[in-house]
This record gives sequence, structure tokens and C-alpha cells, in this order.
Amino acid sequence: MKAVRHVGYKTFPELKDIEKPTPGPGEVLLKVAGAGACHSDVAVFNEFEEGLNPKMDPEFTLGHENSGWAEELGEGVKGIEIGAAYLVYGPVGCGVCRACTRGQDTYCENAADMPYSGVGLGLDGGMAEYVIAPARNLIPLGDADPINAAPLSDAGLTPYHAIKLALPHLNGGGKTALVIGLGGLGLVGVQILKALTGATVIATDMKPEAMAAAEELGAVTVPGGEDQVAKIREITGGKGADAVFDFVGVGATVKTAMQSAAVQGRVTIVGIGDLSTYDWAFMTTPYEAELVNTYWGTVEELHEVVDMYKAGQIKPQVTTYSLDDALEAYQALVDGKIAGRAVIVPHGEK
Repeated sequence: MKAVRHVGYKTFPELKDIEKPTPGPGEVLLKVAGAGACHSDVAVFNEFEEGLNPKMDPEFTLGHENSGWAEELGEGVKGIEIGAAYLVYGPVGCGVCRACTRGQDTYCENAADMPYSGVGLGLDGGMAEYVIAPARNLIPLGDADPINAAPLSDAGLTPYHAIKLALPHLNGGGKTALVIGLGGLGLVGVQILKALTGATVIATDMKPEAMAAAEELGAVTVPGGEDQVAKIREITGGKGADAVFDFVGVGATVKTAMQSAAVQGRVTIVGIGDLSTYDWAFMTTPYEAELVNTYWGTVEELHEVVDMYKAGQIKPQVTTYSLDDALEAYQALVDGKIAGRAVIVPHGEK
């Protein structure tokens, strides 16, 4: 079968022919419906240095945002319907520690001893005709479109987890939330905030088309620039945003986030940007403002994200590519030409 392979650091992926996998005990073979192309993939093959994260050492198939139809069940698998559509929860931990048993494989206590981080992150992912996933990692989609749903496993789950943890800061009237960065995650984040809170949602980005998309979703937008923070604080009546979500995660955007936060606000760094830093100082930080980072989410939360998708509360902005054109999609992602999410469709759209 065809697959997009991570073949080396500082090396562009390759489309290769590899053997179709066979599910082992507790696993399911999925015929891939859609696989999202994520900036995290670009970081792995374009930015990582050898030795930075041995779990990502090549070679493996990329793709950690996956959906598909169950094709074959491994030994002992029950409750999975052949032919039915499922979304794949990407993180794969040890399965037995406290974090994993509560469905939070992202914070596996034995992560240091694991040879991979998840499906498409060390394990072969879904940027292929078929993918293997643990049965416990499959969330049923029912009649929902699996192609458009594919990005939900990261671009939906990651902002949902971050926003859910920040909800206490957004309870009540007159609250404001700020979204920095309007790529695949940020635009879904705007939708989640509008669905779960009554807060005024402010969104900021350097791209006019991204801000136009956010405005259509109900956000008030502020362009990047020298007076960016001043305009954000003006919208909040001078007090700053109660909850800030940085979907970029570079030193400059973290600084903007902290300067835009209210006293006793919460700033969540969601994006995994470059290695540039933010200098914290007592007198230039809002009092009792929290600065935290989050990573992905739990399998239970992914069930909740799918419920929101089925209810029409969130819909990723998707551009589809064939598997033969997958490398073109990654190049467009590297060049910053993708709005929302590129989704690879190996078997054509139904």
C-alpha cells in the first residue's frame, strides 16, 4: 500500500509502497477515510534535530489525525463494527499507569520508557491506505462524515482540552476570551468557545483571510501589529482577557498573551512553536495570572468533541488532497498556504 513516510530529520517525507499491516491482539485495521496534515508533522521532519526525541526517529508513516472504517479485528477485540466509521485517539501510552487508566495517555507516567508517542508519532500513522489502532482508541462516528471529522482528533481535541480546563475563568457575565493564531486549531477553538461559553471571543492573526474566517464564526478580530495589545485591551474595557489561548506558542505570541491577560486571568499555551523564549518579570505580569501549557487531551474528551461535531457545534475548515498529492499538501503547509486543515483522502470522497 502507499504511505507517506518520515524518512529523516531535516528531510522532506516520501511517498512509498509498504506492506499492508495486520492487526494484533486488541488492535483494529482501519481503511483510512481521512488523515489531517498537522504543523506537528512539519516540526518532526523539518525542525527536529537527531537525538531531540528518539521516539520520532525515522522511519514511520506520518498522520496522527485519523478516521477510517473498521476493516479487520485483531484477537480479542469486541464492540467494534466492521464497516463502521471511527475517529482515532492518537496518543498511545503504557495503558496501565494512573494517567492511562483515566484515558489521559498524553501524560503517561511511563512515557520515558515507551518507544513512541502515538499513532503517527513513532507508530505508523494514517497518512496511508490503512492504519492500525488500539480498539480502546476508537470513537464511533455513526453517520457523521469521517473525512471532515479526521482533524478533530487533534485540531478539535487539543483546543477543547485547553478550553475546558479554563472554563472557570469564563463563567459569568462580561467575560472575554482571546484566541491567538487562527490556523486549524485556532478556528476550531473559536467555535468551541462560542458553543461552551457566553464570553466575547477576540481573535488575532497576521492573515486577513484567517481573521475573516474567525469573524464568520462570531469572533471580534484584531490584526497583529504594534498596537495589537492596546486594541485587545480596549475591547475588554481595559482590564484584559479573562482567558487567553495561544495557538502559536513562540516567544512573541506568549508575550502578547501575557500583556493581554486580565488580573487573575489564565493564559494557556497550546501551540508548540519554535524554541524562542518569553521573559517573565514580576512587575510586568498581571497579578495572579496563570501561565500554563497543555498537550492534546483525554480519550473521554474526544468522545465529547465528536458529540459537538455531530450536533453541528464545530466544523473544521478542511481542504482535501488525494494520497498521491499528500506531499503537495505538506509543502503547502510548510509554505504557510493552508487555511484550516489539509486532509489526505486515500480512497476518494464518498
